[in-house]
Amino acid sequence: MGEFDLIRRFFTRPAPAPGVALGVGDDCALLQPTPGMQWAISSDMLVEGRHFFAGTDPQRLGHKALAVNLSDLAACGARPRGFTLALALPEANEAWLQAFAQGLLQLADAHDCPLVGGDTTRGPLNLCVTVFGEVPTGQALLRSGARAGDDLYVSGHLGDARLALEALRGRLRLPQALLQGAQQRLEQPTPRVALGLALRGIASSAIDVSDGLLGDLGHVLRASGTGATVDASIAITLIAACADSESAKCQFDLDFLRQCALAGGDDYELLFTAPAALRSAVAQAAQACGTAVTRIGRIEAEPGLRLVDAQGQALDAQRYASFDHFG
Repeated sequence: MGEFDLIRRFFTRPAPAPGVALGVGDDCALLQPTPGMQWAISSDMLVEGRHFFAGTDPQRLGHKALAVNLSDLAACGARPRGFTLALALPEANEAWLQAFAQGLLQLADAHDCPLVGGDTTRGPLNLCVTVFGEVPTGQALLRSGARAGDDLYVSGHLGDARLALEALRGRLRLPQALLQGAQQRLEQPTPRVALGLALRGIASSAIDVSDGLLGDLGHVLRASGTGATVDASIAITLIAACADSESAKCQFDLDFLRQCALAGGDDYELLFTAPAALRSAVAQAAQACGTAVTRIGRIEAEPGLRLVDAQGQALDAQRYASFDHFG
């Protein structure tokens, strides 16, 4: 099977979507921007052996390849409009491609985000997606908007992806049901696009949690010129596997649970700030899109990141280093 047959069979859709004047099949895609909107563009690469295990289910891998990019749009409050895929494959395995395309395009359809172009070649398995979204001019959620006195929130769950990673590496054992749930969060994250859209005009800043809660929060604090205090005891309650099973929680020491929740990475939840006066608006936005949010701390004028336990005692935040792509 040649390159163009591969593209035609697995990645060409029957008709362009709204806003796409020309999609797959030419030298360039042609997108039609909506008047009064700005483009929001993000790229993410997933490399076998670095970002996912060899032998990962291809349908889940297709889902994740797009989900991590949609998560970036969510963090900016942008609506998806289309994406490109650059795909390097060791071989053109039809069964693998069918499953991969199914996972990729099911998520694309769920978010009205059509595949509009890309490239394929032979090589080590490598997936690179560039996603295009749009947001009203001046309304994008940025990392630089946090202000002293703002509440600090996170959506959904934290730490389960790290639990799954450690289990798949053979470093710990989880009951099968808990492993399956944690592995699904690792391999099929849910991009919080609806929440990002709902938070426009409410959140003062946002970022998606991809490399670890504290590390990603650090980006917000540097961009905003602020500091923060985070309650680690609240953060660890967001590990779904432990919330669902008291025996699982008792299996691990407290420091390991903090590592998962604070530095685990691959969560793809939204970390955002909002003025304390808008707590009811945050709650209404979360309820409207069916996504739980939890207040885990506050933004402060004093620079630096401060971490406290349930008694308010200081913890060493340096112990919980986030993922580094070159580490």
